[in-house]
Amino acid sequence: MPLPEGARSPGGVSRETRSWGYTNRTFELEDSGGCAPRRPCAGDRGRGDVLLDTTSPKMSDLDTEVLPLPPRYRFRDLLLGDQSFQSDDRVQVEFYVNENTFKERLKLFFIKNQRSSLRIRLFNFSLKLLTCLLYIIRVLLDNPDLGIGCWGCVKQKYTFNGSSSEINWAPILWVERKMALWAIQVIVAMISFLETMLLIYLSYKGNIWEQIFRVSFILEMINTLPFIITIFWPPLRNLFIPVFLNCWLAKHALENMINDFHRAILRTQSAMFNQVLILFCTLLCLVFTGTCGIQHLERAGENLNLLTSFYFCIVTFSTVGYGDVTPKIWPSQFLVVIMIGVALVVLPLQFEELVYLWMERQKSGGNYSRHRAQTEKHVVLCVSSLKIDLLMDFLNEFYAHPRLQDYYVVILCPTEMDIQVRRVLQIPLWSQRVIYLQGSALKDQDLMRAKMDNGEACFILSSRNEVDRTAADHQTILRAWAVKDFAPNCPLYVQILKPENKFHVKFADHVVCEEECKYAMLALNCICPATSTLITLLVHTSRGQEGQESPEQWQRMYGRCSGNEVYHIRMGDSKFFREYEGKSFTYAAFHAHKKYGVCLIGLKREENKNILLNPGPRHTLAASDTCFYINITKEENSAFIFKQEEKQKKRGFAGQALCEGPSRLPVHSIIASMGTVAMDLQNTECRPPQSSGGGGGNKLALPTENGAGSRRPSIAPVLELADSSALLPCDLLSDQSEDEEAPSEDDGLSVVEYVKGYPPNSPYIGSSPTLCHLLPVKAPFCCLRLDKGCKHNSYEDAKAYGFKNKLIIVSAETAGNGLYNFIVPLRAYYRSRKELNPIVLLLDNKPDHHFLEAICCFPMVYYMEGSVDNLDSLLQCGIIYADNLVVVDKESTMSAEEDYMADAKTIVNVQTMFRLFPSLSITTELTHPSNMRFMQFRAKDSYSLALSKLEKRERENGSNLAFMFRLPFAAGRVFSISMLDTLLYQSFVKDYMISITRLLLGLDTTPGSGYLCAMKITEDDLWIRTYGRLFQKLCSSSAEIPIGIYRTECHVFSSELHDLRAQSQISVNMEDCEDTREAKGPWGTRPGPGSTHGCPAGSGDPAEHPPLRRKSLQWARKLSRRSSKHAGKAPAAAEWVNQQRLSLYRRSERQELSELVKNRMKHLGLPTSGYDEMNDHQNTLSYVLINPPPDTRLEPNDIVYLIRSDPLAHVGSSSQSRKSSCSHKLSSCNPETRDETQL
Repeated sequence: MPLPEGARSPGGVSRETRSWGYTNRTFELEDSGGCAPRRPCAGDRGRGDVLLDTTSPKMSDLDTEVLPLPPRYRFRDLLLGDQSFQSDDRVQVEFYVNENTFKERLKLFFIKNQRSSLRIRLFNFSLKLLTCLLYIIRVLLDNPDLGIGCWGCVKQKYTFNGSSSEINWAPILWVERKMALWAIQVIVAMISFLETMLLIYLSYKGNIWEQIFRVSFILEMINTLPFIITIFWPPLRNLFIPVFLNCWLAKHALENMINDFHRAILRTQSAMFNQVLILFCTLLCLVFTGTCGIQHLERAGENLNLLTSFYFCIVTFSTVGYGDVTPKIWPSQFLVVIMIGVALVVLPLQFEELVYLWMERQKSGGNYSRHRAQTEKHVVLCVSSLKIDLLMDFLNEFYAHPRLQDYYVVILCPTEMDIQVRRVLQIPLWSQRVIYLQGSALKDQDLMRAKMDNGEACFILSSRNEVDRTAADHQTILRAWAVKDFAPNCPLYVQILKPENKFHVKFADHVVCEEECKYAMLALNCICPATSTLITLLVHTSRGQEGQESPEQWQRMYGRCSGNEVYHIRMGDSKFFREYEGKSFTYAAFHAHKKYGVCLIGLKREENKNILLNPGPRHTLAASDTCFYINITKEENSAFIFKQEEKQKKRGFAGQALCEGPSRLPVHSIIASMGTVAMDLQNTECRPPQSSGGGGGNKLALPTENGAGSRRPSIAPVLELADSSALLPCDLLSDQSEDEEAPSEDDGLSVVEYVKGYPPNSPYIGSSPTLCHLLPVKAPFCCLRLDKGCKHNSYEDAKAYGFKNKLIIVSAETAGNGLYNFIVPLRAYYRSRKELNPIVLLLDNKPDHHFLEAICCFPMVYYMEGSVDNLDSLLQCGIIYADNLVVVDKESTMSAEEDYMADAKTIVNVQTMFRLFPSLSITTELTHPSNMRFMQFRAKDSYSLALSKLEKRERENGSNLAFMFRLPFAAGRVFSISMLDTLLYQSFVKDYMISITRLLLGLDTTPGSGYLCAMKITEDDLWIRTYGRLFQKLCSSSAEIPIGIYRTECHVFSSELHDLRAQSQISVNMEDCEDTREAKGPWGTRPGPGSTHGCPAGSGDPAEHPPLRRKSLQWARKLSRRSSKHAGKAPAAAEWVNQQRLSLYRRSERQELSELVKNRMKHLGLPTSGYDEMNDHQNTLSYVLINPPPDTRLEPNDIVYLIRSDPLAHVGSSSQSRKSSCSHKLSSCNPETRDETQL
């Protein structure tokens, strides 16, 4: 392509490209298919100062333009062919970012380019410091006493006369300057002058006066021009020039150098550091200027040296003013006044800027030191908003582990620090270890401030108090992505709210989904009471010392057992389990609990990453297995005292301890006496199940010898290796046999056969597949509506369905995907079909199509639109036929203007239901755990007040579970999802805790892993006597591992605080109240509607219940007779009568409430018979004992938590072995044997 005439290439050489007889041009194809020459465009001009003219000439002008090529091209073309068209038609074009002029190039080098500009400013700064140093050298070499005068003049000596007011100006105007010093100063001045003029030229923008009247330019001219003049006028070489003023130019150069430094390295240093540096430089310049100025002016006075002048300036600027050194002449005095005035103006401005930056830094938190990040360990906590409860839960749980005491916690939060949080972080305990940074995880600068790339872990927590929880999850996802992008090697611990958003953060090392865990835990609460309390105690770090100073026996035992946690150890390194290598899992679990008091719950193979809970007796332990166990503390912190154990064996102390009830010995004494549980292991025969027992395999059998009842009952030993003939058939197979039987149709209802399979429709991505009871054909959506009939059935209330089992009602605002996890554990394949409870979803809003599609395959799952605060809705959904009501916290009420008021509506509604339906087991979810003290609130109950004081005392002692003694929490009636925040925190030290918790809750189903269930202890099972013997019975018969007890005790709440110690003296004697005794039923029979998980205070037969009013009157008469017999005990009797009068008043009020409920039921057309059967169990308290000692006495109505082995793990067993194993099922015992073996 030819260049037009006059156009030049970037190198300055004009080029023309020609070929044989024609000119090469660039053509572009047009739509017509022909070739057209390219037309010049506006963009061709102005790029690199090269203009490409592609204007096509006429064809007639081609001959005149074509010129022959030089000879040097012709021979090459003949040899290589005509390639000039392909290679020589291209022109090299260089594009410049800036204008290609001399001024622009200088401007680029001196100003615009960061690195070269930084070098220039560093050179300028060094030059100014050199001038100040040369001035100090000149002052030190100058002696006015030797004479003063111009260059080459005769020196004259002057003396100061203090009595004269005249000033001799010669010492001020003239100084002594050596020739070499003068030459150096001149060179430096010329360089500074040329640099200044060049910068003025480059920065000129049309206003020359703006450049001239700048302070820096004026100072440069004062300090450089006189030296240049002395080159041409030698007498002025001794003229005084105030070179010390260059210190201000050095300060200005330092500021510019810092800015260029930040631009060059693309990093923003602390503004606080910059401001402190500028303030220090300002003070230094003031002192240096004052020192040099006073020293020079006092040459005409007392001739002070530099050190004395410096001393005077320091004393003056510090406002001390000793008065020993003072200026003698008025010029120096005037200079002092000027310097003080400048200091009063400049320094306050600098200090104001510094204070402002300090306050801003207090808000933003500053930076985490890079040096500290490289030498110390720290974790980062990213949250949307930091509340005091969240902060204290994290800090208490995180620093509860001894190995984390040296860690720093860096909090990265976009909001300003809360006042309460600020107060807490000012406590010395936290101020040295917690650093608050205000910033966003989405900004790399803030992540750099937190030194995220050096962090040991990053915890990203969601804001659960947001109204839009989906939006909160989206923010959490973006934070997780940003952290992973910035620091890919930093371990991530993410908390997510909605299960459908979990797969977005699947890359994180540990993820806890709040709604998954919440609904699964609430579901297990319905079939395993107080599962929420059990899991909460397991995932909290506790010392086991809570409540040990309480006068209540249950509080001491409950507090001691709450210290149990899950630990792990390699079997080959364990003293607990090393001796059981090569033996079965159940054998090791029983003997470890018997000998050491530890509860072995699961293990993990070395070659397999999955954790197995209770893999069963067929699993043989290996030295490489990782064992997971429950204990007060981990094995590494345990002391083994075998000598005490041998002494106690010799003395026979253990047999006596069994009859004394729960042990009050210290932990080491309990461990030492655990191997002394007396068991008769000789007789291993079990009686065959009685045909008329009705209990089947649900009752712990009382074995006899040859049918005689003269022998003490025995328990079969736990075998070292599994014997398939001695194992019970699994629940899965027995349930299949039940399904094959023809069910009775007493109610005339059509019976639908269930199948076992995986749910076909999962509502969200990432749900763990679980084998469940399913309908063979999906139910139509219209049949899922409980309160409205359809063409398939005409039922409009729960009574019409005729359910055999009690209902489970869930009250929620919307049918979220998390509600799916409530249904799955209740329909899991290992639940017997006869034990399946109907589930009714009471929803404020109508569920969407996708949710109905997910639940329509499950049997006996219905929904109804209504609210928990509407009595009609509760009655229509069958609340009087329900055993459990679960009230889920509503998303719309999670945030309130006043903190802790988010639960107000929920608490009041539950309190109303608690009054209307006293026998109903209500599980409530709260937003704030501190509000659980208002659940089942009794305003005048002194026992509740005593528990409140106990909670405050435990909080003052530093307990992480101060609320654990609140009765609703201990009984599992209240739950807050924030209690599970510690699960994510504990996973930093125990990376297996999330997996174990999900297995216990049924969220994950690993092949070969067991599941959590419960069994109830009745009067017929008390022959076992102790928890240790029960452990052996379960391990030897059904290979189940007990992990705890849910105990319910009768309790009369005292009205006086000082009567807490005397509760056993004035408690209700249920044996004397004959009309309140419960008729004991067999083990397998389902309790009647009036039975509770409390003391046996209600009859199992509804027909035997007298009306509440008549029953209370009869009780009052009996109490009046008792009070007349015990007239000697006047204070106790008066207290007793007052308590029963109050109880009578409450029952009369309850009777009025029952009339209200019956009237509403009649209005809705519902039968009222079921409501009459409901009675009260308010005078009971329940609590959880995790891994109690083996000598703990069993009591009636105890519910034992079990980890049952996976039924599918034994499917390969032959049917013959199943039949033979049925003979080892636990059967009921005859009355004779039962009477002889009672303790």
